[in-house]
Amino acid sequence: MTQVKMGTKAVWAGEKEYLVHGATQVPVVLSVAYGYEDMDEWYEVAIGNKKGHIYGRNTNPTVQAFEDKVKTLEGAEAATSFSTGMAAISNTLSTFLVPGDRIVSIKDTYGGTNKIFTEFLPRQEVEVVLCETGNHEEIEREVAKGCKILYLETPTNPTVKITDIERMAKAGHAAGALVVVDNTFATPMNQNPLALGADLVIHSATKFLGGHADALGGVVCGSKELVEKIYHYREINGATMDPMAAYLILRGMKTLHLRIRQQCKNALALAKYLQTKDIVEGVYYPGLETHPNHEIAKKQMKNFGGMLSFSVKGGMDTVRHLLPKLQFVNRAANLGAVETTVGPARTTSHVECTPEERAAMGIPEGLIRVSCGIEEIEDIIADFEQAFKHAEDAIKVK
Repeated sequence: MTQVKMGTKAVWAGEKEYLVHGATQVPVVLSVAYGYEDMDEWYEVAIGNKKGHIYGRNTNPTVQAFEDKVKTLEGAEAATSFSTGMAAISNTLSTFLVPGDRIVSIKDTYGGTNKIFTEFLPRQEVEVVLCETGNHEEIEREVAKGCKILYLETPTNPTVKITDIERMAKAGHAAGALVVVDNTFATPMNQNPLALGADLVIHSATKFLGGHADALGGVVCGSKELVEKIYHYREINGATMDPMAAYLILRGMKTLHLRIRQQCKNALALAKYLQTKDIVEGVYYPGLETHPNHEIAKKQMKNFGGMLSFSVKGGMDTVRHLLPKLQFVNRAANLGAVETTVGPARTTSHVECTPEERAAMGIPEGLIRVSCGIEEIEDIIADFEQAFKHAEDAIKVK
């Protein structure tokens, strides 16, 4: 499907092989085991010489359809899936890192990822170096000292900072490192890290891929050789995607191109509106010309995504007055859904971190993350306007 456009791929990729009995939709296969009358055929499937399935912890037809769709959208040779996005991240790192290895990353990764870097990997005697996000020279210097993995997240969660993937991939490969990119915020519709030189791309499929906040999942895409190693680690350690979750995410992906188009449009409009509010200290969205990495984002992204964040004067006091007054949002620790979702970093992306740890990552307590939905943007802006008025009045009275 190389010549087919992305919107068509989102609908059709990876599905036809799994349709049965004339159905137009991939079925949910809930069977744990798959039987064979021929012992030799069973063995050939079991060792991977022949296509098929033997046990649900290893593979499943519904799950495989999901993997095939994602790998097509990312332009990858192979993909393997997981029960959650964090399972995809942790299994990938655990596949390749052993005691004595060194990993280089950035300070602004998702809170769960940051905990792996600051808490779990050091326990396993893996050296972790976290560089200032956006400081490409510092990252290059640290990578040149030697590392097994260069791990990037761009745009970052929740500060929406941008790293030059192509430049960093060249630096990583010059040092013999694997370059891994978390592409959750951008989605394959807006950014394809493999085409920019990355070796592996990770998604929390729970987010934009599924798009309806009703299924957990994760996925890693890349070369057949690398993905097979990750798959082997996952099949033994057991963080398997559930077939029903695979079906729900697969169904959600059929509208991915439509949702992302609207979410990008809404995010840019909301970001521009937020820049007009005196109570807002800063707006962080790569589609704004004021974003420090706007030019890099223009170079490597097709559009700027549905995620933004902003900080308010008064910190958490303002947040407490502002967010409860919003009518057309979910105040929840999720993103990428069709509904607009908001929340401060301390209860969403970095709830695992202390205030001091968040401050060290450049995340103020008054930072609000916004995942734009597909609503009419005029209604969302009007909703924020009345909520801002309430917050401003409440703070003045206080």
